[in-house]
Amino acid sequence: MAEFTMELNDEQKEVRDWLHGFAADVIRPAAAEWDEREETPWPIIQEAAKLGIYSLDFYAQQFFDPTGLGIPMATEEIFWGDAGIGLSIMGTGLAAVGVLANGTEDQIGTWIPQMYGDADDVKVAAFCSSEPDAGSDVAAMRTRAVYDEAKDEWVLNGTKTWATNGGIANVHVVVAVVDAELGSKGHASFIVPPNTPGLSQGQKFKKHGIRASHTAEVVLEGVRVPGHCLLGGKAKLDERLARARERAKSGGERVKNAAMATFEASRPAVGAMAVGTARAAYEEALEYAKTRTQFGRPIIDNQGIAFQLADMRTQIDAARLLVWRASWMASTGKKFESAEGSMSKLYASEVAKKVTAQAVQILGGNGFTREYPVERMHRDAAIYTIFEGTSEIQRLVIARTLSGMPIR
Repeated sequence: MAEFTMELNDEQKEVRDWLHGFAADVIRPAAAEWDEREETPWPIIQEAAKLGIYSLDFYAQQFFDPTGLGIPMATEEIFWGDAGIGLSIMGTGLAAVGVLANGTEDQIGTWIPQMYGDADDVKVAAFCSSEPDAGSDVAAMRTRAVYDEAKDEWVLNGTKTWATNGGIANVHVVVAVVDAELGSKGHASFIVPPNTPGLSQGQKFKKHGIRASHTAEVVLEGVRVPGHCLLGGKAKLDERLARARERAKSGGERVKNAAMATFEASRPAVGAMAVGTARAAYEEALEYAKTRTQFGRPIIDNQGIAFQLADMRTQIDAARLLVWRASWMASTGKKFESAEGSMSKLYASEVAKKVTAQAVQILGGNGFTREYPVERMHRDAAIYTIFEGTSEIQRLVIARTLSGMPIR
């Protein structure tokens, strides 16, 4: 088991510097353009693929880093470049985590490579959980999966929303209800292969931030997928549902559902996204404060500005500590006994909102214009307290874990 450390080894430092160079030289110069276009930045994703950044091999190397720091380190650097482009590059990772968290070895080996494609034929993937009436309230999910035993196929019907890469993905991972009586414990995840009839893109959303990332509804109308597309397999599902029914009768321990298993695994990574955006805004504000003069001196000479920057840097470093701790715990198999994953996501996302707002304030009128990147960073940061579990839901998870009480 790797010991927890804040000191990156030489290999990790080399990867970090390589990613920082890509973020500075390729992502940053393109960020404003793709934010305005509100389109998936395919040329940037392809460039990342050519360099080996957008690939299964790179993702696996970082995911299986024994220290647990590979994914948060890589994510922070890419999102330091730009959150919208960063999510376009790393959004496939949520679907990949869904397969890693719930799938068999055969499913992992079959489907994750198809999520990425290769440098000559780049693909993306989508994880589809939220619905128009079921966001934080996953028990309200309506998308149904019914097993056709005669054909060994699952039939999916419903509408998903807020899906990153939804409709344009090569592979969709869809969470659906298989036993409505069990509420959120009656859910399962399914692979929808490329070009499956009945799956279509619904509304594409025009967003406040992360506008270079494609977000849309996914409509499933009589979508039939083979039995082997049920993540984990039917035997495992039947066993899990049987345990859930027994525990429901006895009022015993809760069983985690498929979507929550994915979100638990990805929350520290979202925290790392927030840290990257916050750090970028802080650095812009620091440089501006050192060069902007008013009343004959740089504005950083004023305590009102300098103290803000001191607080911003302190909060960013604290957020990174929480993210790295949670990532290390997940990598080494330590349980989140105090909801450390939710803590990291909660604190880092709130810090990103606060720090980017302070950056806008420090730049004054300039910070409110699109001539300076902090305006975009501030818009982007708003998503971190919303997606993959709102801040309110994170607090609920933490409070329930600490108290052992069914707090509502």
